[in-house]
Amino acid sequence: MLLPENTFKKAIANGTPQVGLWISLCNNFSAEIVAPSGYDWALLDMEHSPNEVGIVLGQLQAFNGSSTTPIVRPMWNDPVVVKRLMDAGANTLLFPMIQSPEEARAAVAATRYPPHGIRGVSGAQRGNRFGRVTDYFDRILDETCVIVQLETRAALAQAAEIAAVDGVDGIFFGPADIGADLGKLGTPMDPAIWEAIMPAAEAVRQAGKPVGTLVFDADRSAELLREGFTFVACGGDVSLLAKGADALLASVRRGIA
Repeated sequence: MLLPENTFKKAIANGTPQVGLWISLCNNFSAEIVAPSGYDWALLDMEHSPNEVGIVLGQLQAFNGSSTTPIVRPMWNDPVVVKRLMDAGANTLLFPMIQSPEEARAAVAATRYPPHGIRGVSGAQRGNRFGRVTDYFDRILDETCVIVQLETRAALAQAAEIAAVDGVDGIFFGPADIGADLGKLGTPMDPAIWEAIMPAAEAVRQAGKPVGTLVFDADRSAELLREGFTFVACGGDVSLLAKGADALLASVRRGIA
């Protein structure tokens, strides 16, 4: 048995637009509901949802056999958590709140076996199909995708340097936290936020790395993908459920008013 190719990593390296969905419902059943939808990628969040490694395992299993690449965002740049996630089968990770090239290098190191990093070795785990993947140790470095998230003005100022770190495969901009740092808390679509993001995104592209983000708007998502962003999440499962439930109730109430 051979290690599968990381299609998401290959796609963003080639500049192929990738449309994503944020997954914050900590449940394998809800993940399985959206798996057949056909998104290019889905972000399994551990930072801003009460998610744990065991639950993420079930979510990863829910995406088995689908065309969607599951990406896991650990709650922090913690090599112990990263080790457990990779052993569970996660080969694409989004590291939150990366502030410097040094922090980006630490994130990369957490995903690599020695001598390239500090990941601990397990001979039989889900990532290598319990020891059945014969080329796992030879190829896992090439098939691991590391995305780092920039969320402050300080990080934006170092975007090109962070992007240049060996092993960083893409840069993700977090408009909500960047907005908070700019004094625009709760308004991630504020033009001032994007005026700060866009030059940094261009600097990353000039450094040869793809850029991504999250916006809860289909038209804006498409616009960003046309403007040079490579991977964009256009919504999330929680907001889809909340808005859908609210809209359905409002429609019925209007009908009986």
